[in-house]
Amino acid sequence: MAESGSNIAHLPVALPQAPKLSVRNLAKTRLSSAGANVVAVDRVSFDVLPGEFVSLLGPSGCGKTSILNILAGLDRPTGGEALIDGRPIVGPGPDRAVLFQEPALFPWLSVADNVELALKLLGVPESDRRERALAWLENVHLGRYANAQPHELSAGMRQRAALARALACEPDVLLADEPFGALDAQARELLQNELQRVWAERDAPMTLLLVTHNVREAALLADRVLVMSAAPGRLIEEQRIHAPRPRHLDDALVSRVVSEIHGSLMREVDKDVAREMGD
Repeated sequence: MAESGSNIAHLPVALPQAPKLSVRNLAKTRLSSAGANVVAVDRVSFDVLPGEFVSLLGPSGCGKTSILNILAGLDRPTGGEALIDGRPIVGPGPDRAVLFQEPALFPWLSVADNVELALKLLGVPESDRRERALAWLENVHLGRYANAQPHELSAGMRQRAALARALACEPDVLLADEPFGALDAQARELLQNELQRVWAERDAPMTLLLVTHNVREAALLADRVLVMSAAPGRLIEEQRIHAPRPRHLDDALVSRVVSEIHGSLMREVDKDVAREMGD
């Protein structure tokens, strides 16, 4: 131990980084068509650090979207709590943007006007909206389609427009719910690469939570994959992905993680099928 008056500097102790998002013993029940209470999410807890890319993966019906909606402020938990920067989430906010499976562009507005409308609702001055909208459309390679109507774009291009709209609002957190699920394989791969790129190139780190049931997508994109059980949804496994970016599906490390997660997921799917068959 250094004596009093010595020349040894006392360095500050590095403290753990505070999470950006937290869920604590989160539970969610819903009513079935028969009017019975069904547990969708059962005591789930996890943290997401600032600037981290986390994927929430699991079988259909395991409560992934319920958790995302609660974090977005679009739904309330039945039990437990959801936090952002340590504060309870009580509703939507400009610190969070949501990217849904359907891009939900207004069909009567041009692509650029759709992005500008989001900025208007955010309170961005009119003089800045156009430039900011066009800059983000360029960033997702849609600059030449700024004046096009949504119906003139392919499904993949519409989702890229929705991504530009979300990112133009400069959220701290992007919550993505199966954003590529309705796309064909080629468009899906293109959008996966776009999301990797824009997330990595942002000046300010953005926290990203991706809900998916696609194992390859989760391993390709995320820093960490949280695997959920069949309903009622519980966390059963965590996989950290150490492969450098940009990643490709044929990377050996990605392929190995995909194989490991796939085995866990298939065991959960088998449980779900057995339960439905009454075994």
